[in-house]
Amino acid sequence: MQAIVDFQARVASDVILAGGVVAYPTEGVWGLGCDPWNPEAIGRLLEIKQRPVDKGLILIGRSLAQLEPWLAPLTSEQQYQLEQSWPGPNTWVVEHNGRLPDWVTGGRDTVAVRVPGHPLARALCKRAGIPIVSTSANKTGKPSITERLQIILKLADELDWVTPGQVQTPGQASTIRLLESGEVLRP
Repeated sequence: MQAIVDFQARVASDVILAGGVVAYPTEGVWGLGCDPWNPEAIGRLLEIKQRPVDKGLILIGRSLAQLEPWLAPLTSEQQYQLEQSWPGPNTWVVEHNGRLPDWVTGGRDTVAVRVPGHPLARALCKRAGIPIVSTSANKTGKPSITERLQIILKLADELDWVTPGQVQTPGQASTIRLLESGEVLRP
């Protein structure tokens, strides 16, 4: 099973690093991903989703260590809090260090970050060697996509790659919280 995950991660990461947009399973919904530093890829992803750039995007990584170079310094308590919630469906809004493009942050001083619990999503970040953008694979305002067949039918013509696989807990999007206060933005 691990060899299959590694193979799929290699193919998808190669597509991402070449400027493509891919769909892949996460814990609760299918996600769209691309290279966060590639403005053309981000533009395509936002067009596919019909999402305004000022909303910002989530970055996923294989570990806190992969995300940390773009975050403002964390206290030991904040590091502990993040590490205890990951890997898993917990997205945290964290202050960044100013090195992320506005098309990722939505022009804010914060960025949403997560280390996914889905092995393929984590392997994808490991293989790419960078955090990747992750957003639900649905048009803005439309229901989340939980089945691969739905991706094929609704979005395949707009994507460069759709990995095989399935979500772990269909329909359960990640919880989003502010790291500073712990306030829940999306239960």
